[in-house]
Amino acid sequence: MSNFTMRKRNQARRAPSPWAMNVPPFTDMAKRALTRAFGRRFSWGWVACVPLAMVIVTTWGLAAHAQDEPALTPDAVKSILDNVWILIAAILVIFMNAGFGMLETGFCRQKNAVNILTKNLIVFALATLSFWALGYALAFGDGGGFIGLSGFFLAGTDAAAESEAIMAGEASGLITPVFFLFQAAFAGTAATIVSGAVAERVKFSSFIIFSILLTAICYPITTHWVWSGSGLLEDLSFIGEGIRFNDFAGSTVVHSVGGWAALMGAIFLGPRIGKYQNGAVNAIPGHNMSIATLGCLILWIGWFGFNPGSQLAADLPVVQIALVTNLAAAAGGVAATFTAWALSGKPDLSMVINGILAGLVGITAGCDGIGYWGAVIVGLIAGALVVFSVGFFDSIKIDDPVGATSVHLVCGIWGTLAVGLFNTEAGLFYGGGPQQLMAQIVGIVAIGLFTVVVTSILWVIIKSLIGLRVSSEEELKGLDIGEHGMEAYSGFLKDTSDMGGII
Repeated sequence: MSNFTMRKRNQARRAPSPWAMNVPPFTDMAKRALTRAFGRRFSWGWVACVPLAMVIVTTWGLAAHAQDEPALTPDAVKSILDNVWILIAAILVIFMNAGFGMLETGFCRQKNAVNILTKNLIVFALATLSFWALGYALAFGDGGGFIGLSGFFLAGTDAAAESEAIMAGEASGLITPVFFLFQAAFAGTAATIVSGAVAERVKFSSFIIFSILLTAICYPITTHWVWSGSGLLEDLSFIGEGIRFNDFAGSTVVHSVGGWAALMGAIFLGPRIGKYQNGAVNAIPGHNMSIATLGCLILWIGWFGFNPGSQLAADLPVVQIALVTNLAAAAGGVAATFTAWALSGKPDLSMVINGILAGLVGITAGCDGIGYWGAVIVGLIAGALVVFSVGFFDSIKIDDPVGATSVHLVCGIWGTLAVGLFNTEAGLFYGGGPQQLMAQIVGIVAIGLFTVVVTSILWVIIKSLIGLRVSSEEELKGLDIGEHGMEAYSGFLKDTSDMGGII
């Protein structure tokens, strides 16, 4: 071995280790202590075993503790699954607000995009708080057939006690927080429907006030009539023994109520500037059909929480309800496509979108008791009906920019009537007689009259106090600038063809 090689080997042996180089004294002391404790070769291996040892000890302790706990009863397991499923369904319904926001924004002009998005975002926040404060008590509290009068601000709710009772097998079903969240999502949907029909000309402040009053007072009262367990429409014995108004997931309770409120708002507001000129309908196209289409798909998915979730349990009928819902949506989209194609010579995307939503709204009331063929028929009629309904409202100069009244009110009424026709146990076409159909008509009329009267009063009061409509100049410039001081597409060229020379 050469002298040069020997010198290099000796230098390497004398060189300080990388650990010792530039290490603060405290760190070096810690390193030497660890080395003495565990040995130089295996020191870091032992340190890495510490977390694993902690996991093993913790798991062992939990397992030992679990052996001391009584096993869950089948009813407790079922209730836990029910609560988890309804929580997921509530999240799907809440996510529908994104679908409504994108759909309405796409159907309207770009100068109003921020305004519409803001309304659809804030409306669920408003609905949650107003339903928590008043609405839930009026809808599901004790108090009689007309209105509930207990549980304001969820007073008296003890979620921990409810959960413990379920775990112990002493109770079953949904705990109050889960049921409230699911129902609050429905209340928010009713208010969101109004947003589309009054778009592009309503004051933001007026819409906020109306949304609060709708979800705190009007919507909860009619909900109590149908879903509280002791409501006015849950016992229609004057029609026949055991007959009640049947609206499983809300074709009338949610969609028609929102539709009636939207119709009254559109009437009191009047049409947008330039919509009807010289006795003709002037089409005002939406600015972004891409996000409108995406909004429709989001709503379609969200409906799998809306309808199956209304079963309020995680059981096998949920799957049947989901399939029936999907069949009606598909049939509605197909029917609207070919109806619009036959009338205008072109397959109109906006009608395809509204046709799908029409089918979904139509099947909502009866999805628990209508079969496959019935669902397809309900969807086909709803899809065709929405096309003619949009034309009808334009003919009487009621301006609804997104077709919310046609989709939710008209098809909500149709879907509620369809229960009396296609329900496999009580429907007229299945040998059930006319009693259920009569009950459906009674419920539609009662809820419709109440909602029209109350929402009309609310719109009149708001109009007299702060006004409903923005100024003509603000409407022409766009509500994004006038109401919010910002634009959705800053830096992009804005369409000013309808500004009439106003700068």
